[in-house]
Amino acid sequence: MIEVWPAIDLIDSQSVRLTEGDYETKEAMARTAEEAVQFYSRYKCVKRIHVIDLIAAKTKQPVEADYIEQLVGLTDLPIEVGGGIRSTETVEDYFNKGVAYVIVGTKGIQDTAWLKTAAEQFPNRIYLSVDAYVDEIKVNGWLEETGLNLFEFVKTIEHLPLGGLIYTDISKDGKLEGPNFELTKQLAQATALPVVASGGIRSSDDLKRLEADGVHAAIVGKAANTEAFWEGLE
Repeated sequence: MIEVWPAIDLIDSQSVRLTEGDYETKEAMARTAEEAVQFYSRYKCVKRIHVIDLIAAKTKQPVEADYIEQLVGLTDLPIEVGGGIRSTETVEDYFNKGVAYVIVGTKGIQDTAWLKTAAEQFPNRIYLSVDAYVDEIKVNGWLEETGLNLFEFVKTIEHLPLGGLIYTDISKDGKLEGPNFELTKQLAQATALPVVASGGIRSSDDLKRLEADGVHAAIVGKAANTEAFWEGLE
């Protein structure tokens, strides 16, 4: 079974979900972040928990770091954190708080020299999040265009000792309509880096298809807050 990484998105220490990254669509989840961590920790298919500081993605500096440290203490599972990570100092601070992996996006895309240094300093603990409308990369909380093509950009960084590449098709995010299977498969075939699918994943059928396509893991957000998603999973 493909690895499942349930997502917890935080605003004001509250577990929320957005649609297409639009902060105006904020929807509070039924479980608190603490309850979600404990719930997800029951399942063998869950290999880590994916936590995003949504406000930090806009302000470009961590907001929820102390709260995330509390979440780390609630589970034996590794926790990975993203959102607003723009410096090596922030990376080190998260690792010192017990976070296992960190996700960089905008900074890593706009400053590949910094990404190289960080990846070499913390091999296999840095994941690069590449968020795109289909294959056109966007940054700064999905608010800004870059003019970069997903596949062309990945070729320039795939030699780095990254933990993997997280691909989100923004047009699919939060809609429970399925991920972009075709492009995710193409990406998994185009790079030696482990590819992690994110955005729109609905069910175990989606997980099976992604696994067949060579995808390493699946980040599951809104669907992970439904009982139906977990039926039949261990």
